[in-house]
Amino acid sequence: MQGGVSVWCDQLIAGLPEHRFQVYAISGQRIKTPSWTLPSNVERLVSVPLWDAAPRAANQPKALLPGLGTSWARRGLYTQSELDDAYAQLLSSLFGSSEDSTEFLSALRRLFSYAQSGDLTRALTTRRNIALMYDLWRGRGLPSDEQHLRRGPLLLRPNLADALQASTWLEHFLRPLSCPPPKAELCHSASNGLSPLLAFTSKWAYGTPFIMTEHGVYLRERYLELRYSTHSAAFKSFLLRFYSLLSRSAYVMADYITPGSHYNERWELQQGADVARIRPVYNGINPSFFPPATQEPSDPTITWVGRIDPLKDLETLIRAFGEVSEAMPNAKLRMFGAVPSGNEAYAEHCQRLIGQFGLTHKATFEGRIADVVDAYHAGHIVALSSISEGFPYTLIEAMASGRATVATDVGGVTEALGETGLIVPSRDHQAFARASLSLLGNDDLRRRLGAAARTRVFAEFTLENFLHVYRHVYPYVKLTHARSAQDNLS
Repeated sequence: MQGGVSVWCDQLIAGLPEHRFQVYAISGQRIKTPSWTLPSNVERLVSVPLWDAAPRAANQPKALLPGLGTSWARRGLYTQSELDDAYAQLLSSLFGSSEDSTEFLSALRRLFSYAQSGDLTRALTTRRNIALMYDLWRGRGLPSDEQHLRRGPLLLRPNLADALQASTWLEHFLRPLSCPPPKAELCHSASNGLSPLLAFTSKWAYGTPFIMTEHGVYLRERYLELRYSTHSAAFKSFLLRFYSLLSRSAYVMADYITPGSHYNERWELQQGADVARIRPVYNGINPSFFPPATQEPSDPTITWVGRIDPLKDLETLIRAFGEVSEAMPNAKLRMFGAVPSGNEAYAEHCQRLIGQFGLTHKATFEGRIADVVDAYHAGHIVALSSISEGFPYTLIEAMASGRATVATDVGGVTEALGETGLIVPSRDHQAFARASLSLLGNDDLRRRLGAAARTRVFAEFTLENFLHVYRHVYPYVKLTHARSAQDNLS
C-alpha cells in the first residue's frame, strides 16, 4: 500500500545510497508485486505474511544462532513441558496486572528460540494451549459488571469463543518469530507494534542494534481503531493488553527511538522509553516538487488528500462542510485518495452522510490523483481533519504548495504548522467550519498564511534535512552499541 510510511521508507532508502538495505515487509497476505519500485541499494525484499497458510515446520534444526546461548532451544531438546512453560509465561504476562514487559519479553525470546527449528504455529494452537489460555484468562479477567472497580486498561472475562479467537490471532501475530532473524549491522523498524519483532529476533540472535521510528503513536491508534470494532469487549481487552505490552517491549529493546514529532516523544516517555535514547526527527520533502499555485478556483473550494480511513475522520470534515455550504452555497469540497481494502464500508458511510446533508455534487470523492500537486492546487485551502496523525506529509506538501490549511490539533500537526495555518480541536465540526470560512472569506489572510507556510517548509522540513539526521544517527547508534557491548565484556 502507498501511504505516508511507505513514502518515508522510500525516501530513506533511496536517499542513503551509501547503505545497503534488506526490506522486511509484514503484511496480511504475501506480497507478490511491490507497490514501489525498489531502489538499487535494496538487496532483497522479504515478505512476512501474517494471514497466509501457516509456515512449514523445519524438517531439521536450523543453524545454531550465537545469541541462543545454551538454552534448551539451542540444544534442540524440545519437550512438551518446556514449551508449555514458555507459553504459560507469555499468557501469565498477558493476563497479569503489571505494565512491566520483562516477563513478556522473556517469553517471546523463548518462543523465538523454539520457532527456529520447531513448528510454533502447531504448538500454539493445540487443544492443551487453547485450554490453558481459557483457564488463565477466566481466572484473572473481570466480569463485565465489575469494570468500574479497577482503574486502567481492563481485562474482561472471556467465553470460549473469545479464547479460541485470541489463540488464533496470537499465533498469527507471533509468526515473525518463526522467520530466520535478519542478519545486518543495524535494524531499523518503521513503526512500533509487530514490525519490531523482527528486530528483536536479530538482536537476540546476533546482538544487532535496533532503531525504531514511530510516526503515529502505535498504542493510541490501536485504541482508536478498536472503537469501531465489532469484536466482543473481552476480546478487545485482550488485544489492547497485547498491544500495550508489545509496544512497551519495543521501547525497552530499541537502542534508539526516532519519533516523528515531540508529541510522540511524550507518549513514548509515558510508556517507559528512556529519554536519553529518543531524538525526534521530522519528515521532509523536496519543496521543488511542490510549486506554489498561480491561481485559485472560481468557486470557494476546500481540498482534502489522504486514504479513506476512520482515523482521518471524514465525518467531521463532511459535517463541517455542511455548515460552510450553508454560508457559501457555491462552495465545494473535493476529496482525493484511495479506499484501502477493508475500508469500503467506511467509504460508503461517508457517501451516505454526504447525501443526508444534501451535499451531493458539492462534496465529492475523486479517488487517487496522478499528481498530488494538482489536488493541492485544486482548492483555496487544504483540510486535515484526522483524529490521529504522525507528522503528515499531506500537510507539509500543502504548505510547500503555498496553500493555507485548516488542521486538527493531533500528533505533530502543531509542530508542522506553527503559526502558518489554523488549528482546531479534533472532532469539532463547528470549529472546523468557522476556521474554513475565515480563510475562504479573507483573501489576504489566506494568501499570507500560504506564503508563510511555504517559507517554513523550506527552512524546517526538507528532505535534505531529514537525510542529514539519519546520516549521523546510523553510525552513532552502531558506535554506541559497540561501546556498550565492549563495556559489558570488560
